Amino acid sequence: MKLDTKRTVLVGFAFLSICAFWQMYDNLIPLILTNNFHLNETLSGMIMAADNVLALFLLPLFGGLSDKCKSSLGRRRPFILFGTLSAVLLMLGLPLLADSYHAVPTTAKLAAFIFILNLLLIAMGTYRSPAVALMPDITPKPLRSKANAIINLMGAIGGILYLLITTFLYRTTGADYVSYFPLFAIVGGIMLTALLVVMFLVNEPKLVEQQKQYELAHPEDNLTVSTDSGEQLPKEVRKSLAFLLISIALWFIGYNGVTTWFSVYAQKIWHMPLGTANTCLTIATAGAIVSYIPVGSVASRIGRRRTIRFGTLLLAGSFLAAFLFTLTSDHFSPLLYVLFLLVGLSWAAISVNSLPMVVEMCKGSEVGKFTGLYYTFSMSAQIMTPIVAGWLLNHVSYKTLFPYASIFVFASFITMGFVRHGDNKVEVKKGLEAYDVED
Repeated sequence: MKLDTKRTVLVGFAFLSICAFWQMYDNLIPLILTNNFHLNETLSGMIMAADNVLALFLLPLFGGLSDKCKSSLGRRRPFILFGTLSAVLLMLGLPLLADSYHAVPTTAKLAAFIFILNLLLIAMGTYRSPAVALMPDITPKPLRSKANAIINLMGAIGGILYLLITTFLYRTTGADYVSYFPLFAIVGGIMLTALLVVMFLVNEPKLVEQQKQYELAHPEDNLTVSTDSGEQLPKEVRKSLAFLLISIALWFIGYNGVTTWFSVYAQKIWHMPLGTANTCLTIATAGAIVSYIPVGSVASRIGRRRTIRFGTLLLAGSFLAAFLFTLTSDHFSPLLYVLFLLVGLSWAAISVNSLPMVVEMCKGSEVGKFTGLYYTFSMSAQIMTPIVAGWLLNHVSYKTLFPYASIFVFASFITMGFVRHGDNKVEVKKGLEAYDVED
Protein backbone atom coordinates (compact mmCIF):
# COMPACT_ATOMS: atom_id res chain seq x y z
CA MET A 1 0.00 0.00 0.00
CA LYS A 2 1.42 3.34 -1.07
CA LEU A 3 0.32 6.86 -0.26
CA ASP A 4 -0.80 8.96 -3.23
CA THR A 5 1.44 11.94 -2.46
CA LYS A 6 0.18 14.14 -5.31
CA ARG A 7 -3.43 13.70 -4.25
CA THR A 8 -2.56 14.47 -0.62
CA VAL A 9 -0.74 17.64 -1.64
CA LEU A 10 -3.77 18.80 -3.63
CA VAL A 11 -6.04 18.18 -0.63
CA GLY A 12 -3.51 20.05 1.52
CA PHE A 13 -4.16 23.29 -0.37
CA ALA A 14 -7.27 23.76 1.78
CA PHE A 15 -5.11 23.71 4.92
CA LEU A 16 -2.53 25.97 3.24
CA SER A 17 -5.31 28.51 2.75
CA ILE A 18 -6.36 28.28 6.40
CA CYS A 19 -2.82 28.65 7.76
CA ALA A 20 -2.00 31.61 5.50
CA PHE A 21 -5.10 33.37 6.82
CA TRP A 22 -4.39 32.68 10.51
CA GLN A 23 -0.77 33.74 10.17
CA MET A 24 -2.01 37.07 8.82
CA TYR A 25 -4.80 37.34 11.39
CA ASP A 26 -2.51 36.77 14.38
CA ASN A 27 0.10 39.11 12.94
CA LEU A 28 -2.00 42.04 11.71
CA ILE A 29 -5.23 42.25 13.69
CA PRO A 30 -3.51 43.14 17.02
CA LEU A 31 -1.55 45.87 15.19
CA ILE A 32 -4.70 47.30 13.62
CA LEU A 33 -6.62 47.23 16.90
CA THR A 34 -3.88 48.95 18.90
CA ASN A 35 -2.31 51.26 16.28
CA ASN A 36 -5.25 52.13 14.03
CA PHE A 37 -8.17 52.04 16.46
CA HIS A 38 -6.06 52.89 19.55
CA LEU A 39 -7.57 50.18 21.75
CA ASN A 40 -5.63 49.19 24.87
CA GLU A 41 -3.98 45.80 25.18
CA THR A 42 -6.72 44.38 27.42
CA LEU A 43 -9.53 45.13 24.96
CA SER A 44 -7.40 44.00 22.02
CA GLY A 45 -6.60 40.76 23.84
CA MET A 46 -10.28 40.10 24.53
CA ILE A 47 -11.12 40.59 20.86
CA MET A 48 -8.23 38.37 19.81
CA ALA A 49 -9.42 35.62 22.18
CA ALA A 50 -12.77 35.49 20.37
CA ASP A 51 -11.41 33.20 17.64
CA ASN A 52 -10.57 30.40 20.09
CA VAL A 53 -13.89 30.79 21.93
CA LEU A 54 -15.90 30.67 18.70
CA ALA A 55 -13.82 27.76 17.42
CA LEU A 56 -14.73 25.78 20.52
CA PHE A 57 -18.34 25.69 19.30
CA LEU A 58 -18.06 26.14 15.54
CA LEU A 59 -15.50 23.45 14.70
CA PRO A 60 -17.44 20.49 16.20
CA LEU A 61 -20.73 21.90 14.85
CA PHE A 62 -19.64 22.25 11.23
CA GLY A 63 -17.55 19.10 11.36
CA GLY A 64 -20.69 17.16 12.28
CA LEU A 65 -22.85 19.01 9.75
CA SER A 66 -20.41 18.20 6.96
CA ASP A 67 -20.68 14.49 7.87
CA LYS A 68 -24.39 14.69 6.97
CA CYS A 69 -23.97 16.75 3.79
CA LYS A 70 -25.15 15.00 0.60
CA SER A 71 -24.13 17.54 -2.05
CA SER A 72 -23.01 16.48 -5.52
CA LEU A 73 -19.73 18.25 -4.70
CA GLY A 74 -19.15 15.89 -1.79
CA ARG A 75 -19.50 16.34 1.96
CA ARG A 76 -16.59 18.73 2.60
CA ARG A 77 -16.16 20.85 -0.54
CA PRO A 78 -19.46 22.80 -0.19
CA PHE A 79 -18.27 24.02 3.23
CA ILE A 80 -14.79 24.81 1.87
CA LEU A 81 -16.36 26.73 -1.04
CA PHE A 82 -18.80 28.76 1.08
CA GLY A 83 -16.34 29.38 3.91
CA THR A 84 -13.48 30.53 1.70
CA LEU A 85 -15.58 32.86 -0.48
CA SER A 86 -17.30 34.37 2.56
CA ALA A 87 -14.00 34.81 4.41
CA VAL A 88 -12.26 36.52 1.48
CA LEU A 89 -15.17 38.88 0.93
CA LEU A 90 -15.35 39.82 4.62
CA MET A 91 -11.61 40.13 5.20
CA LEU A 92 -11.23 42.70 2.41
CA GLY A 93 -13.60 44.97 4.31
CA LEU A 94 -11.34 45.11 7.38
CA PRO A 95 -8.44 47.20 5.98
CA LEU A 96 -10.92 49.46 4.16
CA LEU A 97 -12.63 50.23 7.47
CA ALA A 98 -9.27 50.75 9.17
CA ASP A 99 -8.19 53.17 6.42
CA SER A 100 -11.50 55.02 6.65
CA TYR A 101 -11.22 55.26 10.44
CA HIS A 102 -7.74 56.73 10.11
CA ALA A 103 -9.10 59.43 7.79
CA VAL A 104 -12.24 60.18 9.84
CA PRO A 105 -12.46 58.35 13.20
CA THR A 106 -15.99 57.40 14.33
CA THR A 107 -17.34 54.91 16.84
CA ALA A 108 -19.59 53.44 14.15
CA LYS A 109 -16.56 52.43 12.06
CA LEU A 110 -14.93 50.72 15.05
CA ALA A 111 -18.19 48.86 15.77
CA ALA A 112 -18.47 47.86 12.09
CA PHE A 113 -14.86 46.59 12.14
CA ILE A 114 -15.51 44.38 15.19
CA PHE A 115 -18.81 43.15 13.72
CA ILE A 116 -17.20 42.16 10.40
CA LEU A 117 -14.27 40.61 12.29
CA ASN A 118 -16.66 38.32 14.16
CA LEU A 119 -18.48 37.39 10.95
CA LEU A 120 -15.07 36.58 9.45
CA LEU A 121 -14.23 34.29 12.37
CA ILE A 122 -17.55 32.50 11.88
CA ALA A 123 -16.86 32.11 8.15
CA MET A 124 -13.45 30.57 8.88
CA GLY A 125 -15.04 28.28 11.46
CA THR A 126 -17.48 26.88 8.92
CA TYR A 127 -14.80 25.15 6.87
CA ARG A 128 -11.80 24.37 9.06
CA SER A 129 -13.05 21.00 10.34
CA PRO A 130 -14.44 19.95 6.92
CA ALA A 131 -11.13 20.91 5.27
CA VAL A 132 -9.11 18.87 7.77
CA ALA A 133 -11.57 15.95 7.56
CA LEU A 134 -11.11 15.70 3.79
CA MET A 135 -7.72 13.99 4.17
CA PRO A 136 -8.91 11.04 6.29
CA ASP A 137 -12.02 10.82 4.09
CA ILE A 138 -9.90 9.74 1.14
CA THR A 139 -6.88 8.13 2.84
CA PRO A 140 -6.69 4.54 4.12
CA LYS A 141 -6.21 4.41 7.89
CA PRO A 142 -2.69 2.90 7.85
CA LEU A 143 -1.42 5.82 5.72
CA ARG A 144 -2.97 8.73 7.61
CA SER A 145 0.12 9.65 9.63
CA LYS A 146 2.15 10.05 6.45
CA ALA A 147 -0.69 11.97 4.83
CA ASN A 148 -1.11 14.22 7.88
CA ALA A 149 2.60 14.99 7.75
CA ILE A 150 2.11 16.33 4.22
CA ILE A 151 -0.98 18.29 5.31
CA ASN A 152 1.01 19.89 8.16
CA LEU A 153 3.78 20.74 5.70
CA MET A 154 1.29 22.41 3.36
CA GLY A 155 0.00 24.44 6.30
CA ALA A 156 3.54 25.52 7.13
CA ILE A 157 4.04 26.61 3.51
CA GLY A 158 0.93 28.77 3.80
CA GLY A 159 2.34 30.52 6.86
CA ILE A 160 5.75 30.96 5.23
CA LEU A 161 4.16 32.43 2.09
CA TYR A 162 2.52 35.12 4.20
CA LEU A 163 5.78 35.93 6.02
CA LEU A 164 7.71 36.19 2.74
CA ILE A 165 5.09 38.46 1.19
CA THR A 166 5.13 40.69 4.28
CA THR A 167 8.92 40.91 4.18
CA PHE A 168 8.97 42.18 0.59
CA LEU A 169 5.82 44.28 0.78
CA TYR A 170 6.69 46.25 3.91
CA ARG A 171 10.45 46.61 3.82
CA THR A 172 10.54 50.26 4.83
CA THR A 173 9.29 51.72 8.10
CA GLY A 174 8.70 55.20 9.42
CA ALA A 175 5.58 56.10 7.45
CA ASP A 176 2.92 58.01 9.38
CA TYR A 177 0.28 55.51 8.33
CA VAL A 178 0.41 52.10 6.65
CA SER A 179 -2.53 50.59 4.78
CA TYR A 180 -2.68 46.82 4.95
CA PHE A 181 -5.21 46.42 2.13
CA PRO A 182 -2.59 45.12 -0.39
CA LEU A 183 -1.54 42.40 2.07
CA PHE A 184 -5.14 41.38 2.77
CA ALA A 185 -5.79 41.27 -0.99
CA ILE A 186 -2.76 39.07 -1.69
CA VAL A 187 -3.65 36.62 1.08
CA GLY A 188 -7.21 36.60 -0.27
CA GLY A 189 -5.76 35.72 -3.66
CA ILE A 190 -3.80 32.84 -2.12
CA MET A 191 -6.99 31.56 -0.49
CA LEU A 192 -8.95 31.76 -3.75
CA THR A 193 -6.17 30.00 -5.66
CA ALA A 194 -6.12 27.22 -3.08
CA LEU A 195 -9.91 26.98 -3.37
CA LEU A 196 -9.68 26.55 -7.15
CA VAL A 197 -7.17 23.73 -6.71
CA VAL A 198 -9.46 21.86 -4.30
CA MET A 199 -12.62 22.45 -6.32
CA PHE A 200 -11.21 21.53 -9.75
CA LEU A 201 -8.39 19.07 -9.02
CA VAL A 202 -9.81 17.09 -6.09
CA ASN A 203 -12.74 14.89 -7.13
CA GLU A 204 -14.08 14.30 -3.63
CA PRO A 205 -17.07 12.03 -4.48
CA LYS A 206 -14.91 9.71 -6.60
CA LEU A 207 -12.10 9.55 -4.04
CA VAL A 208 -14.52 8.96 -1.16
CA GLU A 209 -16.14 6.11 -3.09
CA GLN A 210 -12.69 4.54 -3.60
CA GLN A 211 -12.07 4.84 0.14
CA LYS A 212 -15.42 3.16 0.88
CA GLN A 213 -14.42 0.24 -1.34
CA TYR A 214 -11.14 -0.03 0.57
CA GLU A 215 -12.99 -0.05 3.91
CA LEU A 216 -15.37 -2.77 2.68
CA ALA A 217 -12.35 -4.86 1.70
CA HIS A 218 -10.71 -4.28 5.12
CA PRO A 219 -13.46 -4.56 7.76
CA GLU A 220 -10.81 -5.27 10.40
CA ASP A 221 -9.94 -1.55 10.41
CA ASN A 222 -13.43 -0.58 11.62
CA LEU A 223 -13.54 -0.33 15.43
CA THR A 224 -17.32 0.25 15.66
CA VAL A 225 -19.74 -2.57 16.48
CA SER A 226 -23.35 -2.99 15.37
CA THR A 227 -26.05 -2.71 18.06
CA ASP A 228 -29.83 -2.39 18.07
CA SER A 229 -29.44 1.40 18.09
CA GLY A 230 -26.87 1.43 15.29
CA GLU A 231 -23.09 1.31 15.12
CA GLN A 232 -21.29 2.31 18.32
CA LEU A 233 -17.79 2.32 19.71
CA PRO A 234 -17.10 -0.51 22.16
CA LYS A 235 -16.53 0.52 25.78
CA GLU A 236 -12.78 -0.10 25.62
CA VAL A 237 -12.45 2.04 22.45
CA ARG A 238 -14.41 4.87 24.09
CA LYS A 239 -12.01 4.65 27.03
CA SER A 240 -9.03 4.95 24.69
CA LEU A 241 -10.65 7.91 22.93
CA ALA A 242 -11.27 9.66 26.26
CA PHE A 243 -7.64 9.25 27.36
CA LEU A 244 -6.42 10.38 23.93
CA LEU A 245 -8.53 13.55 24.05
CA ILE A 246 -7.31 14.26 27.60
CA SER A 247 -3.74 13.78 26.37
CA ILE A 248 -4.33 16.24 23.54
CA ALA A 249 -5.55 18.87 26.01
CA LEU A 250 -2.60 18.25 28.34
CA TRP A 251 0.15 18.63 25.76
CA PHE A 252 -1.50 21.72 24.27
CA ILE A 253 -1.66 23.24 27.77
CA GLY A 254 2.09 22.73 28.18
CA TYR A 255 3.23 23.65 24.66
CA ASN A 256 1.03 26.72 24.17
CA GLY A 257 1.84 27.97 27.63
CA VAL A 258 5.46 28.28 26.50
CA THR A 259 4.78 29.67 23.01
CA THR A 260 2.41 32.30 24.45
CA TRP A 261 4.72 33.62 27.17
CA PHE A 262 8.22 32.78 25.95
CA SER A 263 9.11 36.19 24.50
CA VAL A 264 8.20 37.91 27.78
CA TYR A 265 9.93 35.18 29.81
CA ALA A 266 13.11 35.43 27.74
CA GLN A 267 13.33 39.19 28.23
CA LYS A 268 12.77 39.10 31.99
CA ILE A 269 14.75 35.97 32.92
CA TRP A 270 17.46 35.68 30.26
CA HIS A 271 17.63 39.36 29.25
CA MET A 272 17.18 38.38 25.61
CA PRO A 273 16.07 40.97 23.02
CA LEU A 274 12.82 40.22 21.21
CA GLY A 275 14.61 39.24 17.99
CA THR A 276 16.71 36.59 19.72
CA ALA A 277 13.70 35.25 21.61
CA ASN A 278 11.70 34.98 18.39
CA THR A 279 14.66 33.20 16.78
CA CYS A 280 14.22 30.41 19.35
CA LEU A 281 10.55 30.03 18.40
CA THR A 282 11.45 30.18 14.69
CA ILE A 283 13.98 27.38 15.18
CA ALA A 284 11.30 25.30 16.93
CA THR A 285 8.94 25.88 13.99
CA ALA A 286 11.69 25.01 11.49
CA GLY A 287 12.53 21.88 13.49
CA ALA A 288 8.89 20.80 13.28
CA ILE A 289 8.67 21.51 9.54
CA VAL A 290 11.74 19.45 8.62
CA SER A 291 10.52 16.63 10.92
CA TYR A 292 6.96 16.26 9.58
CA ILE A 293 7.72 13.82 6.75
CA PRO A 294 10.34 11.71 8.65
CA VAL A 295 8.04 11.49 11.68
CA GLY A 296 5.17 10.26 9.51
CA SER A 297 7.41 7.54 8.09
CA VAL A 298 8.71 6.55 11.52
CA ALA A 299 5.16 6.24 12.85
CA SER A 300 4.24 3.89 10.00
CA ARG A 301 7.04 1.59 11.18
CA ILE A 302 6.94 1.77 14.98
CA GLY A 303 3.34 2.95 15.53
CA ARG A 304 1.65 6.28 16.20
CA ARG A 305 1.24 5.74 19.94
CA ARG A 306 4.92 4.98 20.51
CA THR A 307 5.93 7.94 18.35
CA ILE A 308 3.64 10.28 20.30
CA ARG A 309 4.88 9.01 23.67
CA PHE A 310 8.46 9.54 22.52
CA GLY A 311 7.50 13.08 21.47
CA THR A 312 5.84 13.90 24.80
CA LEU A 313 8.81 12.53 26.76
CA LEU A 314 11.27 14.52 24.64
CA LEU A 315 9.14 17.67 24.88
CA ALA A 316 8.78 17.41 28.67
CA GLY A 317 12.53 16.75 28.95
CA SER A 318 13.35 19.76 26.76
CA PHE A 319 11.19 22.05 28.91
CA LEU A 320 12.77 20.61 32.07
CA ALA A 321 16.25 21.22 30.60
CA ALA A 322 15.26 24.84 29.87
CA PHE A 323 14.23 25.23 33.53
CA LEU A 324 17.54 23.76 34.73
CA PHE A 325 19.33 26.19 32.43
CA THR A 326 17.37 29.01 34.11
CA LEU A 327 18.75 27.90 37.49
CA THR A 328 22.34 28.12 36.26
CA SER A 329 22.29 31.16 33.98
CA ASP A 330 20.46 34.45 33.55
CA HIS A 331 21.75 35.12 30.03
CA PHE A 332 21.21 33.71 26.55
CA SER A 333 23.25 30.72 25.38
CA PRO A 334 23.31 28.97 21.97
CA LEU A 335 22.32 25.86 23.92
CA LEU A 336 18.77 27.26 23.85
CA TYR A 337 18.73 26.92 20.06
CA VAL A 338 19.46 23.19 20.44
CA LEU A 339 16.71 22.84 23.03
CA PHE A 340 14.17 24.56 20.81
CA LEU A 341 15.18 22.44 17.84
CA LEU A 342 14.31 19.41 20.00
CA VAL A 343 11.04 21.12 20.95
CA GLY A 344 10.15 21.38 17.25
CA LEU A 345 11.07 17.74 16.59
CA SER A 346 9.03 16.49 19.54
CA TRP A 347 6.04 18.65 18.61
CA ALA A 348 6.10 17.22 15.09
CA ALA A 349 6.09 13.68 16.52
CA ILE A 350 2.98 14.58 18.53
CA SER A 351 1.01 16.71 16.08
CA VAL A 352 1.46 14.52 13.00
CA ASN A 353 0.03 11.45 14.71
CA SER A 354 -2.62 12.72 17.12
CA LEU A 355 -5.41 13.60 14.66
CA PRO A 356 -5.00 10.31 12.72
CA MET A 357 -5.34 8.43 16.04
CA VAL A 358 -8.60 10.25 16.80
CA VAL A 359 -10.20 9.62 13.40
CA GLU A 360 -8.89 6.04 13.40
CA MET A 361 -11.52 5.25 16.03
CA CYS A 362 -14.52 6.39 13.97
CA LYS A 363 -16.28 5.07 10.92
CA GLY A 364 -15.95 7.01 7.67
CA SER A 365 -19.28 8.80 8.03
CA GLU A 366 -18.18 10.47 11.30
CA VAL A 367 -14.76 11.83 10.40
CA GLY A 368 -15.98 15.44 10.59
CA LYS A 369 -17.51 14.88 14.03
CA PHE A 370 -14.34 13.32 15.41
CA THR A 371 -12.20 16.05 13.83
CA GLY A 372 -14.40 18.52 15.70
CA LEU A 373 -13.77 16.60 18.95
CA TYR A 374 -10.03 16.93 18.40
CA TYR A 375 -10.37 20.69 18.00
CA THR A 376 -12.70 21.00 21.01
CA PHE A 377 -10.03 19.65 23.35
CA SER A 378 -7.08 21.40 21.70
CA MET A 379 -8.88 24.76 21.55
CA SER A 380 -10.11 24.47 25.15
CA ALA A 381 -6.51 24.03 26.25
CA GLN A 382 -5.37 27.01 24.17
CA ILE A 383 -8.05 29.21 25.74
CA MET A 384 -7.13 28.15 29.28
CA THR A 385 -3.36 27.95 29.31
CA PRO A 386 -2.44 31.62 28.60
CA ILE A 387 -4.60 32.62 31.57
CA VAL A 388 -3.32 29.97 34.00
CA ALA A 389 0.33 30.31 33.00
CA GLY A 390 0.02 34.10 33.07
CA TRP A 391 -1.41 33.97 36.60
CA LEU A 392 1.52 31.81 37.75
CA LEU A 393 4.05 34.17 36.18
CA ASN A 394 2.37 37.18 37.74
CA HIS A 395 1.62 35.83 41.24
CA VAL A 396 4.25 33.13 41.84
CA SER A 397 7.35 33.52 39.66
CA TYR A 398 8.35 33.74 36.03
CA LYS A 399 10.50 30.69 36.67
CA THR A 400 7.35 28.55 36.95
CA LEU A 401 6.78 28.63 33.16
CA PHE A 402 8.95 25.67 32.13
CA PRO A 403 8.08 23.43 35.13
CA TYR A 404 4.40 24.18 34.43
CA ALA A 405 4.79 23.13 30.79
CA SER A 406 6.93 20.10 31.60
CA ILE A 407 4.47 18.76 34.19
CA PHE A 408 1.47 18.97 31.87
CA VAL A 409 3.32 17.45 28.90
CA PHE A 410 4.66 14.62 31.06
CA ALA A 411 1.11 14.03 32.32
CA SER A 412 0.11 13.48 28.67
CA PHE A 413 2.87 10.85 28.41
CA ILE A 414 1.19 9.02 31.30
CA THR A 415 -2.36 9.31 29.95
CA MET A 416 -1.23 8.12 26.51
CA GLY A 417 -0.21 4.91 28.26
CA PHE A 418 -3.92 4.14 28.69
CA VAL A 419 -4.67 4.58 24.98
CA ARG A 420 -5.00 1.11 23.44
CA HIS A 421 -6.74 1.91 20.15
CA GLY A 422 -6.26 4.22 17.20
CA ASP A 423 -2.76 3.03 16.35
CA ASN A 424 -1.74 1.94 12.88
CA LYS A 425 -0.95 -1.70 12.31
CA VAL A 426 2.82 -2.07 12.10
CA GLU A 427 3.96 -4.74 9.71
CA VAL A 428 7.27 -6.30 10.69
CA LYS A 429 9.45 -6.88 7.65
CA LYS A 430 11.72 -9.87 7.43
CA GLY A 431 14.90 -10.66 5.58
CA LEU A 432 15.76 -8.35 2.69
CA GLU A 433 12.37 -6.63 3.06
CA ALA A 434 13.63 -5.02 6.25
CA TYR A 435 15.87 -2.83 4.09
CA ASP A 436 13.01 -1.63 1.89
CA VAL A 437 12.27 1.98 2.82
CA GLU A 438 9.88 2.72 -0.05
CA ASP A 439 6.46 4.08 0.96
